[in-house]
Amino acid sequence: MDLSPFDFSLPDQLIALRPVEPRDQARLLVVHGDGRLEDRCVADLPRLLTQADALIFNDTRVLPAALKAVRLARDGLGQDISVTLNLVEPLGEETQWRALARPGKRLKPGDVLHIAEAFSAEISAKTEDGRIDLQFSCPENDVRSALEAYGDMPLPPYIARRRPADMQDRRDYQTRFAGEEAASVAAPTAGLHFTDNVLKALEAHGIGRETVRLDVGLGTFAPMTEAHWTSGRLHEEWRRIEPETARRLNMRRQAGGRLIPVGTTAMRTLESAVDKAGEVMPVTGPTDIFIRPGDPIRATDGLMTNFHLPKSSLFMLVCA
Repeated sequence: MDLSPFDFSLPDQLIALRPVEPRDQARLLVVHGDGRLEDRCVADLPRLLTQADALIFNDTRVLPAALKAVRLARDGLGQDISVTLNLVEPLGEETQWRALARPGKRLKPGDVLHIAEAFSAEISAKTEDGRIDLQFSCPENDVRSALEAYGDMPLPPYIARRRPADMQDRRDYQTRFAGEEAASVAAPTAGLHFTDNVLKALEAHGIGRETVRLDVGLGTFAPMTEAHWTSGRLHEEWRRIEPETARRLNMRRQAGGRLIPVGTTAMRTLESAVDKAGEVMPVTGPTDIFIRPGDPIRATDGLMTNFHLPKSSLFMLVCA
């Protein structure tokens, strides 16, 4: 697996630790079809599209899925260990989750991780790739309410290693399109740049706005592995396109408009639900789609996205 074509230098000093205010002043690099590059800002977006076009947003809501815990000394021996957890997916039951943990090598099945007085988790298993399976204990087995009380927003790793999460992140890492039920363990961050002013301008220009859903999980941000590359598949994530949404998208495209997903999660949702003729189909269920250069792009005519890490599956999607 040669990832060198997808590698580049990413200096820490060029990574913003907080979003710009107002959000629509974020810088926007426009890549035209003929290869021209243009420096704009997000507030210019309505003037870059036509009334035939539609923007497609991911309306998932982010769980505060980052937790701080303590593993007490075993049998009174040794020392207590501070543990950081990032939940990545539920395992069928409300109280059972898979997670990334640090320091994972010092944890083993049977260890109990104490998060708060009435909120703890027992490690039920460790996977071969180092993730852990957790069985949570909390009042009325309501893990999601406990996460709202004790969890932090899961910051991207390139930010989390430079500053801790705080209450401001509860606002900064939730899009205005988010639905009621929280299910994602990371934010669909391209949608964070949209302000009321931009949305009103888009509406005034007649530009369409639709929502789909992909609950962001490990597949979106997991490091690239040889298995991903050879199989052409990522970890499964749940997505949905409503029948009426699919109908409107197909009608707009048949009328000559462009479908422009906002973010890689929205694009993966569309491309996982399109037939060979380019028609978007209603769908509910998991997808493990992995889009690489050379793969056909059938449902997407443009893309608004943030920058992505070198050698990541998302950067490969952008290259495609």
